[in-house]
Amino acid sequence: MPVTSPPRAWAEIDLGAIRHNLNVVKQAAKGEFYMPVVKAGAYGHGLEQVCRTLDSEGIAFFGVANVGEARRISQAGCRTRPYILGPSFPEEREEIVLNGWRSFISTMEEAVHYNSLARLYGKTLPIHISVDTGMGRGGFLPDQLEELLSRLGELDSLYMEGLGAHLPCADEDRALTLKQIARFEEMAARIREKLPLKYCHLANSAASLDYEIPSNNMCRPGLVLYGFSPIPSPWAAQLKPAMALFSRLTVARTLPEGHGISYGGTFVTDHPTRVATVGIGYADGYLRSLAHKGARVMVDGISCPLLGRVTMDQIMVDVSGVPHPEPGMAVEIMGPNIPVTELAEKAGTISWEIFTGIGPRVPRHYSY
Repeated sequence: MPVTSPPRAWAEIDLGAIRHNLNVVKQAAKGEFYMPVVKAGAYGHGLEQVCRTLDSEGIAFFGVANVGEARRISQAGCRTRPYILGPSFPEEREEIVLNGWRSFISTMEEAVHYNSLARLYGKTLPIHISVDTGMGRGGFLPDQLEELLSRLGELDSLYMEGLGAHLPCADEDRALTLKQIARFEEMAARIREKLPLKYCHLANSAASLDYEIPSNNMCRPGLVLYGFSPIPSPWAAQLKPAMALFSRLTVARTLPEGHGISYGGTFVTDHPTRVATVGIGYADGYLRSLAHKGARVMVDGISCPLLGRVTMDQIMVDVSGVPHPEPGMAVEIMGPNIPVTELAEKAGTISWEIFTGIGPRVPRHYSY
C-alpha cells in the first residue's frame, strides 16, 4: 500500500477572501459590469476553483490570456463566458467562433478573418475592438480607426459588442494615465457615433480603485481580486489576502564558525549558527533573486533570515532564535507575517510574478 506523506511545500487559498475582494471592488468602482481577471491560473490561485467561486457573483466575463484557459473554464462547467484578453492565432479562431467566446480584434485582418468564419458557420459573433492608448502591445491606433469604421458594412457577421484598452502605468504615473484616459475617451466617442457599444472597459485594478473614466462601464480587477492593491488606496485596508505559502523544516543543526552555506559559498558563518533546511526552492517559485536581500521566513512565530543562495528544492535559514527547531515544523514563506509585497520588494520584482511563479508541484489547499 503506498505511503502518503505531507507535501514539502503547499499553498492555502481562501476562496471566501476572493469573493470578498470582488465585492470591495464593486463598492469602490461602482461599475455596471465586471470581468475578474483569472489568467495564469487565477494568478496562481487555481483557475477552476476561483471561477467556480465567482460564477454566481453577477459578473459579465472571466478574463483569460488564451484559448487554452478559455477551454478550461468551459470544461469546469461555469456559466460565465471567458473573455480572451490576449491575441489569438488564426488556427484558434474557429474554436472561438464556435463557442461564442469573447475576444479582442486588433487589426483589420483579424476582423475580416473572424467575419468569414462566423459567416461560414451561420453565426453572429460578438467581438470587442482593442485600441492602443499607449501600451504598445496591440490594438487599433487612433488613425487606424477610420478604416475599421468605414468597413463595418463588410463585417456583417460580427456584432461589435465592446471596446477595450489597457493602462500600462495606472499604478505609477498619474499624469500619463490621465492622458491615456483622455485618448481612450476620444476614441470611444468616435466609435459610438457608429456603434452602440454595450461594454467599454479600460479600468484595471489600479484604475478601478482610483480613477474616474467616464465611458468605462466594465472593470477588470486582477491583483486586487487576490487581496493586494497596486496603489495606495483607502480601499486597500478592506482587502483580504487570499493565499498563504508554507513549507516544512527538513533538517536543523548547528554549524561551526567559518562554515559555508549553499552554492558558491556566498554566505559563511561568523559564529556557531543554528541552521535549518526548508523544503522549498526556486523550482517551487521561491525566487533565486531573494538571496542576500534580507529575505526571511517565519518558524514558530520567529523571523528567520535566509542564508546563502536559493537552490532548486531547498533553502537554508538561521533558526538560532527558535527555541526547539525540529524537522517537520511548519514554515511560513508568505502569508500574514510576510506579505507578497515584501517578497516582491526583496526579489526586485512585482507581486504578479511572485503569485504566478508558484509552481505546479506546490499543491493548493482550499477553504471558504
